[in-house]
Amino acid sequence: MSEKATLAGGCFWCLEAVFEELRGIEKVESGYSGGHVPNPTYEQVCTGTTGHAEVVQLTYDPGVISYREILEVFFTVHDPTTLNRQGPDVGTQYRSAIFYHDEEQRRTAEEVISEFEEKGVWEDPIVTEVTPFEAFYPAEEYHREYFRNHPDQPYCRVVIAPKVAKFRKQYLERLKA
Repeated sequence: MSEKATLAGGCFWCLEAVFEELRGIEKVESGYSGGHVPNPTYEQVCTGTTGHAEVVQLTYDPGVISYREILEVFFTVHDPTTLNRQGPDVGTQYRSAIFYHDEEQRRTAEEVISEFEEKGVWEDPIVTEVTPFEAFYPAEEYHREYFRNHPDQPYCRVVIAPKVAKFRKQYLERLKA
């Protein structure tokens, strides 16, 4: 039986590009979560006034990949120490957040964060929010599979492609065939 994970770590194009290559991930959908405006548009979210973060909602097979393993990948493909920022993307919509779907996911998220902090992976503290999932609003069609459909777009070449290359190298044995 499939389960869901909802994660924010900067631009949803980056997270989507990484997670759609990971074995056990059945579906990756870019969208918005964590705000107070129903059915927000990209333009509204970009203003920073809706409270939403750009997220990916993953549908995954827990028999192939665990929630913990998803979070371990998540923490290696974005910087969880920068508040409301990922590289050139600045604003609350680019915050690092885990929207947990149940108490087990909440506990796992808090454990993984504690483990990364204990290991001292980053010099700065992790600022990733761990917050209850309330709603997911799919992004507009033109945002879906963005990296796959626009690999030569400058943002894709400069920001996403290096991130995906690093991910592939680090998780080669976990990639879909």
